[in-house]
Amino acid sequence: MEANILVGGPKQFWPANFEQLATKHAQDFIWVGADQGAVALCELGISPNLAIGDFDSASSRDQFLVQVRAQKIIAARSEKDYTDTQLAVLMTEKYFPRVDKINIYGATGGRLDHLLANIFLVLGPEFEHLAAKVRLFDCQNSVSFYLPGEYQLLKEAQMTYLAFIPLTAVKDLSLFNTKYRLAKANFNRPISLASNEFMEEKAHFAFSEGVVCVIQSRD
Repeated sequence: MEANILVGGPKQFWPANFEQLATKHAQDFIWVGADQGAVALCELGISPNLAIGDFDSASSRDQFLVQVRAQKIIAARSEKDYTDTQLAVLMTEKYFPRVDKINIYGATGGRLDHLLANIFLVLGPEFEHLAAKVRLFDCQNSVSFYLPGEYQLLKEAQMTYLAFIPLTAVKDLSLFNTKYRLAKANFNRPISLASNEFMEEKAHFAFSEGVVCVIQSRD
């Protein structure tokens, strides 16, 4: 089972194919709207399985639309130390425990602080096990998380550039089929970065310890 979470923020931050995915394959996914993302899903004709957020910036018309169309609404406080997206992930895990992939669309919401919060949510005490199932998508980036092992990357459309960001200390990171090879490099601080590029449609990497965030980006 896959769950799609649409976050708030302008439509220009959605991936290019999102509306087509949402309207043509709506029945294939569990849909969760985070704040204004729930409003957007309703406007696309999708009834969110969950609508989550404080809705503090939603108009009366938008709030009514969500109340009428969402299957379940979870209200959040306006004053909080977590994002609506983080809460959406947590509630998706709670209400749909069989989900093995969680796709977050419009992941930046147009705000860098939200993007960083969404990246680091996998390291919280509740979320670390989500590293293998959470992916973030927006108009410019595709973000995935990995636990130790060997992996193959498929290049997303027009996303040529790669960044490997250790979120914890990482051991033996090796990169293959990329423009710059790397062999068993250790990253002791999570502020390190390995920047790279696809040379073909596929790339490979491996590491033995830690959590790695991989970002594919357009130029």
